[in-house]
Amino acid sequence: MNHKPIVVGVGELLWDMLPSGKRAGGAPVNFVYHAAQLGADGYAISAIGKDDFGAEILQELDKAGIRYQLSFTDYPTGNVLISLKDGNPDYTIVENVAWDHIPLTQESLDLVKKADCVCFGSLALRHADSRKTIETLLDAAPKEALRFFDINLRQHYYSKELIEKQLRRANIFKFNDDEILVLREMFALQGTDDEVCRSLLERFDLRYVVFTAGDKFSAVYTAEEKSFFPTPRVQVVDTVGAGDSFSGAFVYNILAGKSLKEAHEAAVRIAAFVCTQSGAWPAYH
Repeated sequence: MNHKPIVVGVGELLWDMLPSGKRAGGAPVNFVYHAAQLGADGYAISAIGKDDFGAEILQELDKAGIRYQLSFTDYPTGNVLISLKDGNPDYTIVENVAWDHIPLTQESLDLVKKADCVCFGSLALRHADSRKTIETLLDAAPKEALRFFDINLRQHYYSKELIEKQLRRANIFKFNDDEILVLREMFALQGTDDEVCRSLLERFDLRYVVFTAGDKFSAVYTAEEKSFFPTPRVQVVDTVGAGDSFSGAFVYNILAGKSLKEAHEAAVRIAAFVCTQSGAWPAYH
C-alpha cells in the first residue's frame, strides 16, 4: 500500500465509569486508537455534549493522539457504568446521550469517501439519529473499502432486523462466544460454531468472519481459508478494549498487505498485550 491506510470508527464516544475512576472509551474510538498506533491514519466520528465531560474527553483524545471529527450536541456526553467481576466488565449504558444523536456533516462524508475501512457496531445504531448518519456514511464509503461490523451486543439495544440490515452493508463481521448464541437463535443456525461462522460468511457474502472466544481461541474465516490461534496466557489486568484492539490490529495488517494468518496473529498479540494493561488505550512501547 502506497499510503497510510485511512481507517474511520463511527459511533459511541463515552466515559467508562470504572470502579477505579473514569476512562475515555467507546468501541469505534478504541478501534481507531489501536489502528493508528500501528501506523494507520485513524479518525473517530462521534458527538459529545457541551459539558465538562465533553471538554475532558477532548483532552483525553488529544493526549492519546486520536484524531476526530466530533459534533457538539445539546445532549450530555455519554457514560457507561462498569463493574468488574474477575477482570470482566459488566455494563450499564446511559441512554439519550450525545452519541445517540451524531449529525451527518460534510466533513465526515468527505472523510469516509477516502476511507480504506469504516468500523461500526450495533450499539450506536440504537437511536434513529445516529443510525441514519452511520448508514449514510457506510453507503458513502468506497465500494472496495472494508466495512467492519463489530456487533458488540449490549443490553437490549439490538434486533434481528437491525443486525440483518447491517450485515448486508458489512463485509467483515466480528462477534464473540456469547454473541454467537444470540446469532444462532436469531438466524436459526444449526451445527458447530465452525459451521455457524461459515454459514454467516456465505449467507451475507462477507469477506471475513472473525470469531473470538475470550481466553480460549479466535478464528478468522474467508471463503478460501481459515486461521486459528489459541489465546495466549497472560496476567489479565482488565479486558476493557481488548476486542477493539484485536479489530484495529487485524484491519491495519490486512490493509498493509499481510496474509490472513499474519494479520490474525498480530491481532492476537495486541489483544493479549491490552489485557495486561489498565484501560482501552495503553501506551505502545
